Amino acid sequence: MKTVDPTRAALAELAALPQDKPVVMLNLLRYRDAAAYPPEAAFDPCSGREAYRRYSRTAVKQVAAVGGEVVWAGAAMLGVIAPPDERWDDVLLVRYPSVAAFLDMLGTPDYQAATVHRTAALEDSRLIATMAPG
Repeated sequence: MKTVDPTRAALAELAALPQDKPVVMLNLLRYRDAAAYPPEAAFDPCSGREAYRRYSRTAVKQVAAVGGEVVWAGAAMLGVIAPPDERWDDVLLVRYPSVAAFLDMLGTPDYQAATVHRTAALEDSRLIATMAPG
């Protein structure tokens, strides 16, 4: 099943995770060939990858503003243990000081405005919250 945006239920589950520990978000990204902006959006046509860059220019600033950082970013090369038809273009690891910091970022007006680019950019994605044991 292709998914791009979080559901309210998933965000509620995320909010129930421990609040006193850092969280690292694993992002798996597959871009559209051409960004799919809504008809009312007044953005120049571009590739999905370029639309994600547009989103990232704001998102990286918002991540930093809540005390987070991109820990690692790279191209997905091969799913060694994965369904044969599953492919991803990029993988990102983004560390936040807490789940609350991540959720706070999602609610900022600047971040909200940038999500049009993320949604237009992605054919499919996964966002997996991880925490160190203990």
